[in-house]
Amino acid sequence: MKESLTPKQVAQAIGVGESTVKRWCDQGLIPTESTPGKHRRLPLKGVIQFLRDNGHTMVKPEMLGLPSLTGLGDALISRSVDDMRLALESGDDALFRRHVLNLYFSKKSVCEICDWAIAPAFHGIGDRWAHGSVEVFQERRACEICSRVLTELRGLIPVVPQSAPLAIGGTLSGDTYTLPTKIVELVLREAGWDAQNLGSNLPSESVCAALRSLRPRILWLSVAHIPDAEAFQGQYEPIYATTQAQGVAMVVGGNALTPDIRKRIQYGAYCDSFSHVVSFAASLEK
Repeated sequence: MKESLTPKQVAQAIGVGESTVKRWCDQGLIPTESTPGKHRRLPLKGVIQFLRDNGHTMVKPEMLGLPSLTGLGDALISRSVDDMRLALESGDDALFRRHVLNLYFSKKSVCEICDWAIAPAFHGIGDRWAHGSVEVFQERRACEICSRVLTELRGLIPVVPQSAPLAIGGTLSGDTYTLPTKIVELVLREAGWDAQNLGSNLPSESVCAALRSLRPRILWLSVAHIPDAEAFQGQYEPIYATTQAQGVAMVVGGNALTPDIRKRIQYGAYCDSFSHVVSFAASLEK
């Protein structure tokens, strides 16, 4: 997508006069920058926020570098899940991107999109893989497609203020699933946190070093795969001890955290949805 736009491009995108867009700029409703030649340029992120906040329908989204957006409304989530799953299975980047941006422009939060649409779509892929209807390469490709679109969404959400509380997280050694921890980073950033995803397959010593160096308010661990329960517990315990010493809230979640494993470990919060992560983070700010 384009990083900045002219008033004419924004006007054409939403079907209003260029003078109307300029008036919005003069009123401070849309952030405006000036070129060396004194021409107005509107940062894409500010334009997107204005359009979402005010419910403007885009008649020519291609003027903003966006795909065709249709079928907005509350029923869109339920309609999107199967379509998104099929798009991911078939490797259709453009169709998946269109559905995600469609949801975003219908004022669904990133957290809602991930909880209600993306997660169910991947659960469907997982079920079909278990029954032999989906190949491993299709699931891996789907993760890459989704990751690219999430990166694009990150460029659309408001910039986190410098005063935002810090949250860090990732996955431990043996867990190479990158998508869940990337989503946690994104939904926390949307909620106003300076969330930093440290990546996957992290040694426990490195996580402890990050806690001591960065001193975050929250540490999240996404646990999608545990090769060995005893080894996992051995990695986990020094991390939890470090969070306690540093006064950091420990948040865990993931399909691999079975009730038996959860009984063996301590944590500040167990979250089984991305909205639960956001709610827990909000409780720390009160």
